[in-house]
Amino acid sequence: MSQEAPIGVFDSGYGGLTVLKELVQRLPQYDYLYLGDNARAPYGTRSFDTVYHYTLDAVKWFFEQGCQLVILACNTASAKALRTIQQNDLPLLAPDRRVLGVIRPTTEIIGKYSETREIGILATRGTVASDSYPIEIAKFYPDILTYQEACPMWVPIIENNEMDNAGTHHFIKKNLHNLFQKGDNIDVILLACTHYPLMLKQIREYVPVQVKLLTQGEIVAESLEDYLQRHPEIDEKCSKSGLVQFFTTDAAEDFDEKGSAFFGAPVKSKHVSM
Repeated sequence: MSQEAPIGVFDSGYGGLTVLKELVQRLPQYDYLYLGDNARAPYGTRSFDTVYHYTLDAVKWFFEQGCQLVILACNTASAKALRTIQQNDLPLLAPDRRVLGVIRPTTEIIGKYSETREIGILATRGTVASDSYPIEIAKFYPDILTYQEACPMWVPIIENNEMDNAGTHHFIKKNLHNLFQKGDNIDVILLACTHYPLMLKQIREYVPVQVKLLTQGEIVAESLEDYLQRHPEIDEKCSKSGLVQFFTTDAAEDFDEKGSAFFGAPVKSKHVSM
């Protein structure tokens, strides 16, 4: 086994850095390799087939870098591509390697937070259109009603650092109003896009105090720790020297500037072509 076998963390752009941040904090001993497909972002508005092919490209790239385990830290990729990759591609490409997503770990535990049994999902159009969250939540918690609201303006607002202007607050209020119109007894809202934690403070202003807001980074990190404990055959293949590397399919300088806000620390990336 090669000495370099980092855990791959993939996102269409910057959002997955909020997940990587929590992974590094909880499991600092592992090596990580992050790839943002910024040149082809956003994924949220693209077709299922396009997202699948883009994500498969990335998975193949991670495997070429020696990754034995890849985390799709992107809700859209998890919703539109993960199952096909797991069922159709992995058995042919690398049956001994693993690709995991962010939806299942979240849906496995989300019911523990709700007393009213009504949950709201804020996400991209692609994730909402996939119905992945209602389907998966129903498997674990058939008594829960799940309501979704697509927030197409939120990602560009966050990536352009416009979280505090009047227009942003208009869209937050509008989307939350729409969500509560669908389910007025919601007591848990999941921010089902890894960008959204950067706007948590602004979102909180328009959510009743008794409603819990959940982000995915800590959930995914805890789930990965549990997964590696349950699968020592995967864990022993992952290299552990505390090295974190960043790659982007777009301009490295732009990625570093914006990415540091998502990661919570300076980012130094390299460009890679897909």
